[in-house]
Amino acid sequence: MTAETTPYSTRRALDESELAACFQVRKDVFVGEQQVPEDIEYDTHDATAVHVLAVAADGSALGTGRLLHGEAAAGKTGGDHTVGSLGRLAVTREARGLGVGAALVRAIEDEARALGLAAVDLHAQTQALGFYERLGYTAYGPEFPDAGMPHRAMRRAL
Repeated sequence: MTAETTPYSTRRALDESELAACFQVRKDVFVGEQQVPEDIEYDTHDATAVHVLAVAADGSALGTGRLLHGEAAAGKTGGDHTVGSLGRLAVTREARGLGVGAALVRAIEDEARALGLAAVDLHAQTQALGFYERLGYTAYGPEFPDAGMPHRAMRRAL
């Protein structure tokens, strides 16, 4: 796949088929590739999160991410209700290198702005710090384990 031959778009996932596509991408990437136990990949926050989906022109899912806000995000943002929590960002193996991940982050930020949030936090896998830094996120705090992988907290003001 190349960016020239694979146009894609991002949108908020609203119906059951779009949500199912989000969950399938997460299963393929996190459970399949990264060996995250399936029972910790999905949680109660999925019911209230804003989910975004990247889709190719043919309708196939290329990536997903979610935004927690309000009380659901408070545990990840130090209790600050003006900050959303970006998470579960995943891009299919075939779509990597096309800019899908960056487009998903920007779509999540747009959703955060629409909710009136002032900033977005995330917990980045340490190997992905450079990706998020290029998108304007700043790491803070110590490294910590999540699903058996090292992570750092990051934030970007909107």
